[in-house]
Order: sequence, then structure tokens, then C-alpha cells
Amino acid sequence: MDKMLLGRYIPGQSFLHRLDPRAKLLATFYFIALIFACHNFATYAAMFVFVTLCVYLSQLSWRFLLKGLKPLMWLIIFTTALQVLFAQGSCVYFHWGIINITQEGIINGIFVFFRFSLIIFMSTLLTLTTSPLSLADACEALLNPLTRFGFPAHEVSLMLSIALRFVPTLMDETQKIMNAQRARGVDFNTGSLVARIKAVIPLLIPLFVSSFTRAEELADAMEARGYQGAQGRTKYRILSWQMRDTSSVIALIVLTVVIWILR
Repeated sequence: MDKMLLGRYIPGQSFLHRLDPRAKLLATFYFIALIFACHNFATYAAMFVFVTLCVYLSQLSWRFLLKGLKPLMWLIIFTTALQVLFAQGSCVYFHWGIINITQEGIINGIFVFFRFSLIIFMSTLLTLTTSPLSLADACEALLNPLTRFGFPAHEVSLMLSIALRFVPTLMDETQKIMNAQRARGVDFNTGSLVARIKAVIPLLIPLFVSSFTRAEELADAMEARGYQGAQGRTKYRILSWQMRDTSSVIALIVLTVVIWILR
């Protein structure tokens, strides 16, 4: 749990670090949408080549990213297993009760595994190379046109950035609580599945109490610093769109053309 990378930020001076946060945010959402247009192994191979290029431009190692994927691996495997074991198809390899393993189910399971992996990789790269404050500025800038219709763009972007920022904090807090309960004799790794679930339930109460306490402290700190929302608020960090941001958009257009051809 302490290896969870999603939501963490690592300072750096790589190409991805220096991109405009608006470009990175839009590119990530577009990439995730483009994943669902992939329907064969060639298209997924092109997507993985693009992710490999992004990892190279971020100056982060694959070993580091794969370690961050481990905490989410069980979710990916569970989703893939559901697709493999219960999908319907014409070419049946094994059938027993509700379990139905088919050629189509295996292929769809592999594609689901690829989709989850790609989404997690790109989302992790976004948070690793973009500070929470930059993400908040990007969200506010992109949602700013909706303020004409009364949409609270500043408040929504602030909530998103705070939620994203506190994901690793809550993971660290959970790890501390688990270590404290292990010191008192609680065992989370042995026993049946029901016993393990019962052992995890006592984590929820101290975690909720800690979360509410942290939220109250954050609200007091913001109030003490005179925070009053977007009204009359100026910007210290000015977002600037540059040529490298345009090049990232061009790269996505090229990727879209490649995916369309490979389909």
C-alpha cells in the first residue's frame, strides 16, 4: 500500500514535467477515450509504444512504475477473470455450471487487462509529472467557460486537486494504522477470506476519524489564510501554452490516425 503511486508527484525537469498541465490533462482524457477504440492486438501494441515513449520522456523507470501497479494488480486480475470465466462465445473450451470459458472471453479478458494497464499507466504518469496545484489550475482553466452559466469551476477544481492529493496520504495513514494493529497482535494475512475481511473492518473507524480530522485541519488552515474562493483571487502561476504543448497534441493526432488504420 505504501508503494501506491497514483496521486503522488515527483518533481523533475523532464519533457513531461515541463508540459502545460492543461495539455497533459486533455491528453490523458483523450488517450483514455482512445483506448476504447482499440479492438485488436495491433492497436493495443501501438498504444503501448506510445506509453513507452511517454515513460521515456518522463525520465522515470519502468521498474518504478510497475511497482506502483502492484497494489492495483488484484483489481485488474479480478476484472479480467470475470471476463474470461463468464463471457459467452461460439468457440467453447470449458463449460461447468455458470463458468464458461470461450475463445472470445479469453481475448476480451486480455483486452480488458491491456485497457486497465494503459489507463493506470497514463493516469499515474499524469500525477507523477504534475503537481496538485498545477492540476487544480488546469481544471479551473478548462472549466472556466462554464462559469458563465453559474458553474463553480474554481471550487470543483479545488475539490478534485485536494481529493487527488490526499489519495497517497490516506494510503500512508492506512499503512500506519495496520502497523499499529499488527503490533497489538492483529494478523491481516492468515485465516479464511471472511476472517481477513473481519480483520480489515476495524481499520475503517480510525481511518474515517483521521480523515475527518485532517479535513477539519485543512479547512481551518485555509480559513486562517483568508481563503474566500475564486472571488477577487489573483493568479501567482500563469499557464503558458508553448510549442512543446502543440507537439503533444500533434502526437495524439498521429496516434489516432495509426489506431484508425490498424483497426
